[in-house]
Amino acid sequence: MNDEVIARINENEVSLWSLFWSYIKIGSTAFGGFMALISVVQNHLVEKKKLLTNEDMLDGISLASILPGPIAVNVVTYTGYKLRGIPGAAVCFTAVILPSFFLMLGLSYAYFTFGNIPAANNIFMGFIPAVAAIIVVAAVNLGKKSLTGFSQYLISISSMLSLIFIGGFYTTISTILISGSLGYLLYRNNEDQSVTENNNSHKKTAETSKPNTFFVASLLMVPALLAAVIKFQTLLSIKLMAVFSGMSLMLFGGGFVFIPMIQEVIVDSYGWLTHTEFIDGIALGQVTPGPIVISATFIGYKVAGVIGATTATIGAFVPPALLMLFCTSYLEKIKASSVIQASLKGIRCGVIGMIAAAGYVVISNAEQNHISLAIFTTAMILLLRFKVEVILLIPLAGVIGFFYY
Repeated sequence: MNDEVIARINENEVSLWSLFWSYIKIGSTAFGGFMALISVVQNHLVEKKKLLTNEDMLDGISLASILPGPIAVNVVTYTGYKLRGIPGAAVCFTAVILPSFFLMLGLSYAYFTFGNIPAANNIFMGFIPAVAAIIVVAAVNLGKKSLTGFSQYLISISSMLSLIFIGGFYTTISTILISGSLGYLLYRNNEDQSVTENNNSHKKTAETSKPNTFFVASLLMVPALLAAVIKFQTLLSIKLMAVFSGMSLMLFGGGFVFIPMIQEVIVDSYGWLTHTEFIDGIALGQVTPGPIVISATFIGYKVAGVIGATTATIGAFVPPALLMLFCTSYLEKIKASSVIQASLKGIRCGVIGMIAAAGYVVISNAEQNHISLAIFTTAMILLLRFKVEVILLIPLAGVIGFFYY
């Protein structure tokens, strides 16, 4: 964080209550996958509130991309920690998950009670082009402030093309590693001075809210302790939490990588869901806001009711978030190195390309007609020219989709 942003936060520190309601709204409207959620967070914290810098966001996305777990929720945890330390991380993490959790809980009840999925496909088709516009605008805004030379544009464009034409988890990891290596080779001689200037601000952040190893290790025990005191269906709840905790710590590369893992364990090994129920649960996860991993709520509800839904959701999200929190504290330390600064400069360029590629993938999945084009174009203009709030665009696009489709 630069001195100007530090001064602004100290002068008018954002309250935990304000963070809670901001992320409740973000979590209620973040349809379209993890990059859509990240883009909404970037629009709110960087473009609107000026609480974080583009570099802060890019560092968080970079770290979340190489750690296990739902990337978007890990980035949210990171932003909360940057703003208000551990309490901020806990508040933002909880608030962004609650809307999708309660919506999925209601849909799960309706599904297993009435045996059908609520008709939401038309609304979702309206969401897609608007979500694509939000992601593209996030890439544009980040690029305008972070890409200043030919080599940086080249890294970003190469990253985008790699993700579009090759894709996959290994391509994502390779892109980050190659971008970091290029950053080291190209920019290491330019970072010594900036490292000296930034040392004080990073030191201040680390001193005020650094979590120690014992504290984080203790937090990791909280989900198990919560499950242990539940008297009704305790064994199933503990088993659900253990299963989803283990899977979440092996989740690399985004929520869609989670699907075959869930199917193997939940359907084939334990038989908790039928194949049809599993497919329907994944479908519900895609038409609700937030990450697709929220399908854990659906599975937990089928196995052990509301308690099962709660413990499965905790297991799916909490362990990776705690790991992200722990690594974030060390990120502040290692960023004092000019080598790391240069590498991060390259990684940020690669991440911008990854965001742009995500926008392309989303828009390619939209209905190819004039309505989708109109929604996409209008959303781009409203975001870039008039700075319209993202949380207003998504519902409007859904209404258009409902009536048109």
